[in-house]
Amino acid sequence: MKVSIEEISKEKEEEILIRCHEVDDEIYEIVNKLETENLILIGYHNDIINRIKLSDIYYFEAVDGKVFMYSKDNVFEIKQKLYELEELCKERNCFRASKSTILNIAKISVINPSISGRFESLLDNGERVVVSRQYVPVLKNMLGL
Repeated sequence: MKVSIEEISKEKEEEILIRCHEVDDEIYEIVNKLETENLILIGYHNDIINRIKLSDIYYFEAVDGKVFMYSKDNVFEIKQKLYELEELCKERNCFRASKSTILNIAKISVINPSISGRFESLLDNGERVVVSRQYVPVLKNMLGL
């Protein structure tokens, strides 16, 4: 595969063009990666508004009617509901891992089968997140198992 980069003037809009013989899983994966990098979410931490890339988020969790997003070192409150985030992040390396959690599959280091058909995932930042048994097939499908 040939990769070309062309510098343009500031007046022109940046664009990425993919020329391919066939749109296959690899092309979809590349496009997915590019779109994930560009999605920005607004999080609140200590009364400060933060702009965070979806690619920097490890997981989202709903607790006591509030939704939080977890990055490598910080926790941010987010105004969207979990179902809204699920729709927004669909096909962007994120999936529903439990009733209260959406997990970024790109941040998983290790996956271990656990009791009662659940999986336990170890994330790059050392945190452990449980994947409920009803969502295990979704994870397996995303991993190609």
